[in-house]
Amino acid sequence: MKSKLIKLAFLSILSIGSFSTLTSCVDNDLNIDPKHPSVVPSENLLGTSLYQYAYYVSTPSVNYNNYNFFVQQWAETTYADETKYNLVTRNQPRNHFNRMYVYVINNIKSAKSFLPEEVNTDVVAKNKLASLEILEILAWENLVNTFGNIPYSDAFKAKSERNFTPTYDDAKTIYVDLINRLDTVISTIDISEKGYSSGDFVYYGDMQKWKETANAIKLRLGINLSDTDPTLAKSTIESAVTSGIYQSDAESFSFAFDGGTFTNPIFDNLVASGRKDFVPSELLINTMNTNSDPRLSKWFTTISGVYKGGDFGYQNAYGSYSHMGKFFETSTTPVKLVSYTEISFLLAEAAQRGFSVGGSAESYYEQAVKSSMTESGVSDADATTYLAANPYSSTEWKKTIGTQAWVALFTRAYPGWNFTRRLDYPVLTNPKSSLINTVPYRMPYSDQEFVLNKTNVEAASTAIGGNSASTKLFWDVN
Repeated sequence: MKSKLIKLAFLSILSIGSFSTLTSCVDNDLNIDPKHPSVVPSENLLGTSLYQYAYYVSTPSVNYNNYNFFVQQWAETTYADETKYNLVTRNQPRNHFNRMYVYVINNIKSAKSFLPEEVNTDVVAKNKLASLEILEILAWENLVNTFGNIPYSDAFKAKSERNFTPTYDDAKTIYVDLINRLDTVISTIDISEKGYSSGDFVYYGDMQKWKETANAIKLRLGINLSDTDPTLAKSTIESAVTSGIYQSDAESFSFAFDGGTFTNPIFDNLVASGRKDFVPSELLINTMNTNSDPRLSKWFTTISGVYKGGDFGYQNAYGSYSHMGKFFETSTTPVKLVSYTEISFLLAEAAQRGFSVGGSAESYYEQAVKSSMTESGVSDADATTYLAANPYSSTEWKKTIGTQAWVALFTRAYPGWNFTRRLDYPVLTNPKSSLINTVPYRMPYSDQEFVLNKTNVEAASTAIGGNSASTKLFWDVN
């Protein structure tokens, strides 16, 4: 059923003329018969948007986000350009920018416009709209944390005021608006009723879980504000926890692939492609070896009886290093977009920073590590042994949380990148082969924007301190 819905949605969105809201999109209005407008069920567009977001935020393909290389957890064999931080040849900024705006946010906007014409009770309609709004906010959160200042308030206008050269909003202003939008949408949710029973391939209309995800996104935003606006960070984080947040991994925002038409992106790149382009990095393997990490045997193969990682920034011989193990080779493996493990680490950090989140930094840290171990099939006894050898340190909390979250979020590199940027642990060393002067702190703007929206993208570049991968975002001050 899932694949049928997504297939239908893919076919349907081709006839929607509202793809064009940004300069990189094409206006298809001339191809539309105004007497017979195309209308797509909003559930189809929700399903498509969920799939597109899950796949392209998580894919290890060298053609897209490159988050796995930004956090230096994957090394390359066939190529080496991406670990040298070459983000030009394959146009990764353009590809990710367009994928999020056109295939995710634009589809959600269209779903919102079609929803009022569908038959629903008032409560169900509000719940469905809330699901669309929360997913849209999640996509905006990804974009603002990937690029910095982005087209936001001008990006999606009504047809009568459509703007093909949208201005770029200040990233902090976007943060504030996203927090306000989350507060508003949370207040509209009725957990006693369902939302989408079809098209919602994550929670299938369970609005309690959608509400918890909204609060989890608030927690993400609040933590990132901790060093630049502690007052707003405090109110955002504490209100999210009070309103209700994940209590177990079963509540994680997790997209499961059907394993047929639509398969896990890591499986696609490691197995289905028949290619052998990646090995785990030396930094990751050495960190796990040093800590006697029981996840090693679950995640990787050995080479000559030992775990050995590839040299980051250089071309590696595939047969000389450990490989990804069976754990990652299943076509149906879910992608956890916002997880209980991640949220537990965020709560540990929040507690350490002095925010009231209902528990201690140490207790949340242990909860996070145990959650990751359980996800990976590690026994409770081995998890307990690991924690005894790697206890929480309040004096070196950034190192403790940063390093352990970085390991636990392997293959979930986007939230892992937020940890490494905010906490500066583990220490990522720019490879000598790098084409930029530091490890990436952001993704440069799409090259198409410099052709089609030149004035505004240049103004945005100046405002953030330069359109370089080495330019830090406003919240990344340390």
